[in-house]
Amino acid sequence: MLKLEARPQPSRLMALCSPLIALAVTVLLGVGLFMLLGKEPMRGLQMFFWEPIRSAYAWSELGLKATPLILIALGLALCFRSNVWNIGAEGQFIIGALAGGWVAMQADASSSRMIVLAILLAGVLGGMAWAAITAALRARFNANEILVSLMLVYVADLLLNYLVYGPWKDPQGFNFPQSISFLAVTKIPRLFDGSRLHIGVLIAAASVLGLWLFMFRSYAGFALQVGGMAPAAARYAGFSSQRALWTALLISGGLAGLAGALEVAGPLGQLTPYVPAGFGFAAIIVAFVGRLHPVGIVFSGILMSMFYIGGELAQSRLGLPKSITGVFQGLLLFTLLASDTLIHYRLRWVRPAAGQQA
Repeated sequence: MLKLEARPQPSRLMALCSPLIALAVTVLLGVGLFMLLGKEPMRGLQMFFWEPIRSAYAWSELGLKATPLILIALGLALCFRSNVWNIGAEGQFIIGALAGGWVAMQADASSSRMIVLAILLAGVLGGMAWAAITAALRARFNANEILVSLMLVYVADLLLNYLVYGPWKDPQGFNFPQSISFLAVTKIPRLFDGSRLHIGVLIAAASVLGLWLFMFRSYAGFALQVGGMAPAAARYAGFSSQRALWTALLISGGLAGLAGALEVAGPLGQLTPYVPAGFGFAAIIVAFVGRLHPVGIVFSGILMSMFYIGGELAQSRLGLPKSITGVFQGLLLFTLLASDTLIHYRLRWVRPAAGQQA
């Protein structure tokens, strides 16, 4: 029979292979799921793994979806490495969208293209301010940041709904819950004609490089990670736990808010109740599949974007429910958690004793 046996030390090979094993198992489970739903498995897998990359336009849409996921996951990776559990990036994303959207709504015919920078800065500051609530409650009252950040997601969602159903509702919008459409001058510049891909993807690439340098090539990043891995050693070395808490949450909130501003001033072009797309929660999976490393997050962000686009295609072309996207995301997360067991344990075949065979 098979038995789990503790390894003398964690396997570095399995740490690298675990996400690939999880993806392979997710695909196999997906095949079974499509069969249970009465759909052709190969056709279903085609929606998720081929259609999102079959053309240049498909790649541009993939980059558009991956941009907010990568930005948010980068901040979450920094938090998790610092032992700060920010589960409320979705709320910080929403507040960043609201802050950036408010600036966009102030634009008029005399506004210059520099307003785009103001929109992005407002998004960063909005996300940081929302994350600062969690940091302040944790620092002052030792409140659990998991619960606080998560509950603030619902507060942010209610605030968004209040604004688009009330003060910010477009008076010419036939009573639909949405803000005015943003002027063209506020739109995030696109990279190519005929594509929705905008400069956000370049910002995400710069953020990957910047966070890698911060995490692995700076004293402040080293202090954060030591505090996360060995709090006692960090205290002995004189590293401030309060500074680590605030730094991790403010950077994470700022990146999530930036993603929100890019989303509303990019593909959405206005504020609606549908701004929350689940990116903040999906980015948690992206961060862990990417092994909390900026480069790994790029690949896992692209994979998660394929799930988003594949889910939309499966809904429109195969008649599957919208929740199929969340099902694939959940399968990937749970199979990754299971596969990570092999980092610390290995499977061994143990022959049962003679008495057990009888």
